[in-house]
Amino acid sequence: MTEHPRLGSTVLGYPRIGPDRELKRAVERYWRRETTADELRATAVELRRATRAEMTGLGSVPGNTFSFYDQMLDAALAVGAVPPRFAEFAAGDPLDLMFAMARGAEGVPALVPELSPDTRFRAWLRTALDDFREALADGVVTRPVLIGPVTFLLLSKSTVSGFAPLDLLDDLLPVYAQLLGELAEAGAEWVQLDEPAFAADRTPAELDALHRAYAHLGGLTVRPALLVAGYFGALGPALPVLASAPIDGVALDLVAGTDDVAGAARLTGLRDKTVLAGVVEGRNVWRTDPDTALSTAAILLASAGRVEIATSCSLLHVPYDAARETALPDELRQRLAFAREKVAEVILLGRAMAGEEDVAGELAAARAVAGRPAHRDDRVRARLDALGADHYRRPAGDIRAKVQQAALTLPPVPTTTIGSFPQTRTIRSDRAAFRAGRIDAAEYERRMRAEIERVVRLQEEIGLDVLVHGEPERNDMVQYFAEHLDGFATTEHGWVQSYGSRCVRPPILHSDVSRPEPITVGWSTYAQSLTDRPMKAMLTGPVTILAWSFVRDDQPLSDTARQVGLALRDEVRDLEAAGLPIIQVDEPALRELLPLRAAAQPAYSAWATDAFRLVTGGVADTTQVHTHLCYSEFGDVVGAIDDLDADVTTVEAARSRMEVLDVLGAGVPRGLGPGVYDVHSPEVPDQAEIGALLRAALDRIGPDRLWANPDCGLKTRGEPEVVATLRNLVAAAAGVRSGSSG
Repeated sequence: MTEHPRLGSTVLGYPRIGPDRELKRAVERYWRRETTADELRATAVELRRATRAEMTGLGSVPGNTFSFYDQMLDAALAVGAVPPRFAEFAAGDPLDLMFAMARGAEGVPALVPELSPDTRFRAWLRTALDDFREALADGVVTRPVLIGPVTFLLLSKSTVSGFAPLDLLDDLLPVYAQLLGELAEAGAEWVQLDEPAFAADRTPAELDALHRAYAHLGGLTVRPALLVAGYFGALGPALPVLASAPIDGVALDLVAGTDDVAGAARLTGLRDKTVLAGVVEGRNVWRTDPDTALSTAAILLASAGRVEIATSCSLLHVPYDAARETALPDELRQRLAFAREKVAEVILLGRAMAGEEDVAGELAAARAVAGRPAHRDDRVRARLDALGADHYRRPAGDIRAKVQQAALTLPPVPTTTIGSFPQTRTIRSDRAAFRAGRIDAAEYERRMRAEIERVVRLQEEIGLDVLVHGEPERNDMVQYFAEHLDGFATTEHGWVQSYGSRCVRPPILHSDVSRPEPITVGWSTYAQSLTDRPMKAMLTGPVTILAWSFVRDDQPLSDTARQVGLALRDEVRDLEAAGLPIIQVDEPALRELLPLRAAAQPAYSAWATDAFRLVTGGVADTTQVHTHLCYSEFGDVVGAIDDLDADVTTVEAARSRMEVLDVLGAGVPRGLGPGVYDVHSPEVPDQAEIGALLRAALDRIGPDRLWANPDCGLKTRGEPEVVATLRNLVAAAAGVRSGSSG
């Protein structure tokens, strides 16, 4: 085994937003031009310094895990992959270029990391090198973390038909070699290269690309020790490729990728390498069972040169500190491990792995809280056991469509929104005042009803066909429901980054789930009473609630999904009884939970669609069921989307310029609303642009199925841009109906 400084127990990354979302606030102040670039960078320096301090005691501290927005975007900037349309920004402050690429700018659509045969790589932004030198000045030798070259290419988008970004590997590797050489010369002992793309099924050509990449980088004369990390699942066939490569370490996710335990034990190529045993879960919040973790890691001792304890993936996905959650019941809080507690677990398990004798008491304490049983609700379980196939079925879609059209009398290409309207500072202040007890329930309801009426009148004036109540009472599409369902707990400080500057507090699903009383019925009923136009009630679906929560790990996810689905079924029945003609059950995370390996996908699709159909299966033919999906490529789940059997499916499509319809147009043979307004960009599309998108959609799916709507909810946008865009949307839909070009 080549001698390198020992890694020791470590984590693959750490949260970066700050315990109180300091990064979010600083970035958004910069976007509003309330602060300078230097002030934003100063905040980032303090956050990075605090993060390194949080990891004191680890054998190796990861570096370059900070990002102002997204690490794939950082990787694109590091290798100079800047599309020509951003040339005007490239000459200015790199921060402005980064945010323009992430969010778009006037007349310039945002970037989905994209490559073409004309892409020319070069070592450009030296973020990793700057981060390393900053830490070194504070006396900390970090382990810089980079997106691996093959994963970078596999996750990038081709802008040219017939071209695969992986074709650029030979052009990209010299740039990575240069970056590694610069880090080595600066004093970096180890560099971590993340290749999570290989937790999914990969072709022989892609596995060969992995082999070629690390044969090249491992063969460099001047380089640090190379640690290649796979996570979110087993590396499978990629593991022997890496075992035979001239690299120095491999990090394995032994929580989501348990198959790699046996795979690694059979490989002789690991005998000259360090293996990081990722036995501390990086994506969930439950305490680690020390006996299971240590016995799993011990299996690798016979085949690896050295075994170190690590997290399964970066801790970016969990909040900072469970000890701050003093409002949670003690019994629950003791079962939780956020990032700070997980660092302590890694250190403790590392000491135990090293044979230290003074850890017995700490291991006993850890053993006592790990795996405590969840609360069972026998009534919920009995209801689920009594369900039959008829609880999941509705009559044929074409029959429902005729009945619904007669009841709703909507025009061709009806217009609507996805659900939420802009949440103003006043709305957020009112919710905070109610939570803090500064206003009572009656006053809170009065204020929310006033906002609902304002939004309903605004939609009527704009001319939308199907209205929504705007969701002013909802802080988050998942947390709001968790606050009203038994079996969930919500946190005060449990923030995690969702994307960019958006942060969420995922609920903790810890026990059996039920609905003690109606959740949305009062708000939706009031909204419908204000108008003769159809009002759409909005719920978050069971799969998305699971995907965006921290979920109990003591029973199959499918069982938990059915419990959530049963609770939402009760809500749907009450909404229908109250007279709501349209009910939308959002499942934006349907693709997100899809297993990475094809062999496991049919079983997932079956239980995920069953959970959705349990929610909607009891409604009358006249009730129109909508669903909404976003944040994903839909090709892998088109069959599951069809199996949801929604009457109307709205999807994110504006940024891809309707490309999703190539898959969904024929695959979902009912109503379809491809988004025509990218709500993640500050740009206001004009009537002509929206009209062009609608006509492109019309050519694929026809006027009897097409709906006109934004990509997603409007919560994060400002009202002036939303109103302007919705006016353009209504006018464009009218133009499409009349056959005009406007």
